[in-house]
Amino acid sequence: MTFQETIAYTNRGRGTYNLTQEVCEVVRRAGIQTGLCHLFLQHTSASLILCENADPTVRSDLERFMARLAPDGDPIYEHTLEGPDDMPAHVRAILTQVDMTLPVSRGECALGTWQGIYLYEHRRQSQRRRIVVTVRD
Repeated sequence: MTFQETIAYTNRGRGTYNLTQEVCEVVRRAGIQTGLCHLFLQHTSASLILCENADPTVRSDLERFMARLAPDGDPIYEHTLEGPDDMPAHVRAILTQVDMTLPVSRGECALGTWQGIYLYEHRRQSQRRRIVVTVRD
């Protein structure tokens, strides 16, 4: 059996947004006891990350690292039509991931104790993002 649902999420701009509860609710609605949950973000300037969910400094450290690795407005970028944060957002999305697969056990995402599912927005302005969640047995 396969179950699919799309989560639409409006964020406040660059940063990490915990989607764990929303994804776990989709898995519960799927009614599949043992299988896989695949997430796919339909965008090229944001990503999905599986990250520490207890200490928010992990995510702020990640943002500082990414700002150093792919800074806004770097003169090496040719793609600047949508602003100084657009090309760095694409680089960040390519270096992270736009999809992930999680195990489903006993009808729930089999996440570790300190793991959370996050939308990682790389653009500075608020964005509406769509995540396709597919659950299979």
